[in-house]
Amino acid sequence: MEPGSCAAVAVRTYQLRNGRGLTLSRQTYFLIAAVALGSLVTIVLTGAAVRLTASGLGCPAWPKCYDGQVYAAADFNAVIEFGNRMFTGFVGIVVIAASLLAFLRRPFRWHLAVFAALLPIGVICQAVLGALVVEYDLKPGLVMMHFILSMILLDAAFALAWCSRFEPGERRFSDDRLGVWAVRCLIPIGQLTILAGTISTASGPHPGDHEGEIVQRFDFKGADTLQWVVERHAAIAIVFGLSALATVLLLRRDGGDRRAVKPLLVVIGLLGLQGVIGGVQWALELPAGIVWAHIAVATFTWVAMLWSVAAAGQLRPREQSAGASSPERALEGA
Repeated sequence: MEPGSCAAVAVRTYQLRNGRGLTLSRQTYFLIAAVALGSLVTIVLTGAAVRLTASGLGCPAWPKCYDGQVYAAADFNAVIEFGNRMFTGFVGIVVIAASLLAFLRRPFRWHLAVFAALLPIGVICQAVLGALVVEYDLKPGLVMMHFILSMILLDAAFALAWCSRFEPGERRFSDDRLGVWAVRCLIPIGQLTILAGTISTASGPHPGDHEGEIVQRFDFKGADTLQWVVERHAAIAIVFGLSALATVLLLRRDGGDRRAVKPLLVVIGLLGLQGVIGGVQWALELPAGIVWAHIAVATFTWVAMLWSVAAAGQLRPREQSAGASSPERALEGA
């Protein structure tokens, strides 16, 4: 039997060990965790499509589309909104599977079970928040919380997928304390950029309503609110990009640990693309399709940022620093 054949994978994955029942190999559990991560990324994009097609109230009832009617009528907005709800159900199944199967992974690791348990909890919170969004007619603060909670769920899902790939001690520690902490410090700048972006969307011309319904928008600066927020969002994004570039240069210094350079270059590239998309959407007065692309690239940028932090690795405990590897070892891409 070929080592890489489907049969060999099945034999390694599903096996009875000492009569204790069904277990999962780490390779198979990683695939499950990766599907959970992919589904959570996708639900962000479908949720953005709901908003930008003005389908936020396409189904005015929850969880049914209409009172007494579970499925969506032949209406574009209702189909988009109900389709997103149905996909949310798929996401729920996947994350529940990832949560329960974490206990069957061998070798068992408790922190993977913790990460996995956060996913169904987060999806339940999203469902409750989604009901509140509909109940309170798409209030911008609630819609913002919906997106931010999605980003937090991506944090947990990425941590689960990444950590499930390795066993303790398989990846070397990093001795580049300055470099690792520089990468980690990009996280709050990225979070602030996302927050400013959600405020921009909540101040713009896409409230998510349909059929002329009036949905509240942020107007704390009057008619200038949108421009005021977008200018600050752009400034924070520029700081984020420059900080990421400075971090790459820091990691590439003599003795620096360069493992996070590649994902950080992806972050910088996506931020550059975001700048182009942002400029185009502003010049064209925020067409929905380009705004959707902006949200999609922002989501991928955040995943790339999580990848950067994960790739940078864990710091070697200080008490072990005396036996740390040489600078040449630190340059390896392990």
